[in-house]
Amino acid sequence: MDKTNALSAFSALSQPTRLDVFRLLIEAGDAGMLAGEIAEALDVRQNTMSANLSVLLGAGLVRNTREGRAIRYFADTDGLRGLLGFLLQDCCGGRPDLCQPLIEDIACSC
Repeated sequence: MDKTNALSAFSALSQPTRLDVFRLLIEAGDAGMLAGEIAEALDVRQNTMSANLSVLLGAGLVRNTREGRAIRYFADTDGLRGLLGFLLQDCCGGRPDLCQPLIEDIACSC
C-alpha cells in the first residue's frame, strides 16, 4: 500500500459511522452482512449507509457481492493487511527485523 491509499483508508475510517461499519463487518467475518442489516444494526438510514459503504469500498476496506436485489458487504482483510503493513514498514527505529514477526503475523492470510 502506498501513502495515497493509506490516506484514503484513514480518511474513510475517520468518520464515526464508517468506523462502526468497518468494525461490525470485521466482527461478521466471512458471512458479511447485507447493506440493510448493517443500516438496521447501526440505526442509520439506508441512503446514508449506502454513501458510507461507497466510501469504504472506494478506500479498499470493504468488498461486496450482489445477491439478487441486495448487496452483501464484507471487511476486505487484504485492504486491512495492506494498511497495517504500511504503518509497520518502517518500525522499530530503523530495525524492521525486530518487527518482522508482527508483520508476518499480520500478513498471514489465515
